[in-house]
Amino acid sequence: MALPVLSSSAVKFRRVLAHFPQELSLAFAYGSGGFRQAGAAAEHGENNMLDFVFAVDDSVTWHMMNLLKNRSHYSFLKFLGPNQITSIQSYGAGIYYNTLVPCNGRMIKYGVISTDILIDDLFHWKTLYVAGRLQKPVKILTQNENSKLQAALVSNLKSAVTAAFLMLPESFSEEDLYMQIAGLSYSGDFRMIIGEDRSKVQNIVKPNIPHFQKLYSNILQDCPQVVYKHHLGRLEASIDKSPEGQFTQLMALPKTLQQKITSLVNPPGKNRDVEEILLQVAHDPDCGFVVHQGISGIVRSSSIVQSAKTILTAG
Repeated sequence: MALPVLSSSAVKFRRVLAHFPQELSLAFAYGSGGFRQAGAAAEHGENNMLDFVFAVDDSVTWHMMNLLKNRSHYSFLKFLGPNQITSIQSYGAGIYYNTLVPCNGRMIKYGVISTDILIDDLFHWKTLYVAGRLQKPVKILTQNENSKLQAALVSNLKSAVTAAFLMLPESFSEEDLYMQIAGLSYSGDFRMIIGEDRSKVQNIVKPNIPHFQKLYSNILQDCPQVVYKHHLGRLEASIDKSPEGQFTQLMALPKTLQQKITSLVNPPGKNRDVEEILLQVAHDPDCGFVVHQGISGIVRSSSIVQSAKTILTAG
């Protein structure tokens, strides 16, 4: 199944890409500069910063070329050279941001991540940092023919649906589903407590329901628990909340999340395998809360390290 990319022919995005080395396996724009948001973010409109992520196969070579083209984008770390920049990139969520960069009359921010680290995050939710961005609508600007990356992008969306099903009640609306999915990567993020708008998830989802539908329609149509009422233009879902149903969903979760859940539930010194522990969680009335705690644990650690790293990369 091909990922339904939300491609953009918008000239402003294409013109930005022209300023950078073109060896990109994936480039996408995200955030309020690319998609309309409700609340405070909407008030800035065309003045919002444009946010980008560039996935590259060889980070050292890409940074070396970018230093030649755009040396002023980097903080004092430019004096350390591309090898050290790539080493710093590998910490936390594995992404290196240059921020507050003037480009074509707008301010932009762009993150650079290695293709292999991105694929690992998409499949396994190691940090949920960039994988979380890609669970929400983005504008895909360029994507190469990497079949493993393509499979990872689809896997990430399927995992987001599975995790949301575990945390939602037996019946819920389409908007409830997208709210739950959009909130995954903010669970445990300390920036949601200090600095970020607490109603951010709602502001992302409400104006962009059609974009979420486009992103998830193929996956939801393949879910036996979900019924599309096309004549009513809405989705209806009834999730199997039996221990057997929840166990099947828990076993389908990304590896890192399964490990986090295991460490939460398994007392120290007890050497039980993951399957046995997930079966116990499946019988727990608070199964959804345990899944939420596991996701929060992943996001919390990566967001703290990444934010601390930004102090260096932004200068």
